Amino acid sequence: MNKVILRKTEEIENWRRNINSEINFIPTMGNLHNGHIKLISTAKNENSNVNLVSIFVNPLQFDNKLDLENYPKTIDNDIKISFENGADAIFIPSTEDIYPPNNEKITLLKASKKLSSALCGLTRIGHFDGVCTVVYRLLNLIKPRNLYLGEKDWQQLLILKNLVLTKKLNVAIKSIPTQRDFDGIPLSSRNINLSKNERKLIRFFSNELLVAKENFQKEQKIRLKEIIRKLSAEKISIEYLEHLHPHTLQKARVEDNISILAGAIRCGETRLIDHVFLMKRRPIIAIDGPAGSGKSTVTKLIAKKLKLLYLDTGAMYRALSWLLIKEDIDYEKENKLQKILKNISIVFKSNDNANQDVFINNYCVTEEIRSQEISSIVSKISSIKEVREFLVEEQRKIGESGGLVAEGRDIGTTVFPDAELKIFLTASIDERAKRRKSDKKSKESQEIDIHTLKELIKKRDFEDSNREISPLIKANDAIEIITDGYSINEVVDQIINLYNYKIPKEIQIQ
Repeated sequence: MNKVILRKTEEIENWRRNINSEINFIPTMGNLHNGHIKLISTAKNENSNVNLVSIFVNPLQFDNKLDLENYPKTIDNDIKISFENGADAIFIPSTEDIYPPNNEKITLLKASKKLSSALCGLTRIGHFDGVCTVVYRLLNLIKPRNLYLGEKDWQQLLILKNLVLTKKLNVAIKSIPTQRDFDGIPLSSRNINLSKNERKLIRFFSNELLVAKENFQKEQKIRLKEIIRKLSAEKISIEYLEHLHPHTLQKARVEDNISILAGAIRCGETRLIDHVFLMKRRPIIAIDGPAGSGKSTVTKLIAKKLKLLYLDTGAMYRALSWLLIKEDIDYEKENKLQKILKNISIVFKSNDNANQDVFINNYCVTEEIRSQEISSIVSKISSIKEVREFLVEEQRKIGESGGLVAEGRDIGTTVFPDAELKIFLTASIDERAKRRKSDKKSKESQEIDIHTLKELIKKRDFEDSNREISPLIKANDAIEIITDGYSINEVVDQIINLYNYKIPKEIQIQ
């Protein structure tokens, strides 16, 4: 594809009509640095879409006219950097192109009041309105499939995610972690204005945030007053320093697993922002749903793609059911059952095929636990109070440090009620019976006629949903996904997109 520079909105429309591809869009205000390079190269490497970079200094974002006039402009170098790092096209419009005089079609937007009334919004009145207005205008002109943004300005990223959601725009927001310079300060187009001493101050500020993050890992506490005292002792002008919930930007609560420590300081005439994410444990994805909804297959693939531990809680119940049947144990006798549970060990091990085998008391039962005999009894056994208490406790132990995706019937409601992402995966009985029938690994299912399979599935659903202890229900904050008509990969991609929407990239790579 020939690399092109576009300057008029009409050129964008013609160019878009003549390309046979989806578009990745990377909006910038020019004076490109390594952070922008990372955005462009990430877009290039993630898919085969066409990559469009825009260079436009948006006047609506500036509350200070002098600041707008002094914003560094390096257009020739920006063009060179963009093309060298993966841009296929560059859009360099004038202010008149983006905001035609007397054009009533241009919508001046208001940013989410809840999200824009904290942090930078307290002093930069109207700034985020300007950001929303220009991005909305550009998205409507370009119509990209993906929008690539940095997490350095986390508040702005949240506001733009809200814009895409409320305006129901068909665009996926992809983010990259804050990119830092050699001395640890966040890369910013404004860093060029820093004197040697001012750079020293911002380095001290950024380092204090990183130290606070390290201390949080040990103590799970943030000492704001102490950090402010240290910064003030260095004569650093603090605009704000807040410990907040990362999505609502309200004051962080003790029960929050993930929070953000965000601040802004002034160095001379330059205003700089930085933040760190604080995490008590790594994120957890909880996937619940009825039997045959595709949970196991989907969960395994998500674990592999996101490099998370796969916790197959259903296999734990099946393994225990298998042992009780094999040993001919009367599980209805409470005392005997409790004695047995004390001596049970269930572990997962990776096999040569990069899959997981399940072992109970050192015996591999991966294949045996998928029989129809186990399927017909596991719901009854899993409803026994002592069994559930034992296995829920085992599952919670595994999940103490997070970093896993778990599937079952009560993961989001009972086992991990504080999971960052909860999914309720389901499908129609017809669809689940069809899948069970076509499962070549299950010889028994292939031998049963489709009508009988449907009745067995209905029976299992009823038992799971009506048991007294931890019945199968959708958690209040779970996202329901009906998988009829979708391929496994489409469902996996949908859940991964939800995970990326909720979990900062910076946390995912820790």
